[in-house]
Amino acid sequence: MQSLTKAAVTSGQAALSGLVGNTPLLRVSEPLAPAERGFWAKLEGFNPGGIKDRPGLHMVERARARGDLRPGGRIIESTSGTLGLGLALAGMVYGHPVTLVTDPGLELSMTRLLTAYGAQVNVVSEPHPTGGWQQARRDRVQRLLEQHPDSWCPDQYNNPDNVAAYTPLALELASEMGHIDVLVCSVGTGGHSAGVSRVLRQLYPELTVVGVDTTGSTIFGQPARPRLMRGLGSSIHPRNVAYENFSEVHWVAPHEAVWTCRQLAASHYATGGWSVGAVALVAGWLARTMPADARIVAVFPDGPQRYLGTVYDDDYCTAHGLLNSPPAPEPELIGHPDEKEVTRWSRCTTVVDPLTAEEAR
Repeated sequence: MQSLTKAAVTSGQAALSGLVGNTPLLRVSEPLAPAERGFWAKLEGFNPGGIKDRPGLHMVERARARGDLRPGGRIIESTSGTLGLGLALAGMVYGHPVTLVTDPGLELSMTRLLTAYGAQVNVVSEPHPTGGWQQARRDRVQRLLEQHPDSWCPDQYNNPDNVAAYTPLALELASEMGHIDVLVCSVGTGGHSAGVSRVLRQLYPELTVVGVDTTGSTIFGQPARPRLMRGLGSSIHPRNVAYENFSEVHWVAPHEAVWTCRQLAASHYATGGWSVGAVALVAGWLARTMPADARIVAVFPDGPQRYLGTVYDDDYCTAHGLLNSPPAPEPELIGHPDEKEVTRWSRCTTVVDPLTAEEAR
């Protein structure tokens, strides 16, 4: 009986984790690119919780293997939402309680969903004076770790396992596409852009990697400002960002992402949140301006479900001035990330690590 029970548990764990990966590819063209051109979108929203199911499972699995996370130990992490879903899944698969530290910007629907999946949601009330909500969340995580013996924090911003988790995604793309010329990724913790580009660069040495950030984010050297968009951008400098892999970076404003998300929804029956809109805007421009035979792949990190009260809510968008403002047909080009503070879709082909650049001065 005991062996049957153990086998059943193992089978159940495999069934849950088996829901992640092998997500579909969608060809995207009009209205973002002419009909004879376009790009391929990897729809990571088809994972149960989105793209971060991959690192959620992988980071927990590796921590358990090393002994950093003991059986039954509590997982405590800062999240703007999507990784929280991945960690809730990992906690369910491996039998760990999960505490997720977030801020008032987390959608109520996401809070309810995380709670339904068994996670405890801990909300900070004030942003850090210089590090914003992210640093405030990380400070709270540290205090909670001290309060809970045997607890463990994945530290998604700096954990190399976060990067390694995306090797299967890169191999899926290589198998499906055969050849890739351009990879377009949003950048937040830096995990999926680093993990996917590292593998694909080995397979396709001439690969062009385009990073997509939000206005008000400090990742690529812009000043940190309060940000409306979640899931990309940062008020800190995550060390998982592989600056050396990027050929260029684009910054996208919230109203530009909203317009693109809604265009995608109306034309392709597939869309997502802020990151998806920003990535699709950039990928569409690349498809319009690069040679017609360029094979462009964009990673769409999630689907639209958690954004029904923001990106797809007319009242919310009107209140934040996000409607009826289509983006310019092309980005503004700047010569260096600290040349000026950008407030609209902008592009820079000089990519540097801001911390390294500061040390060199």
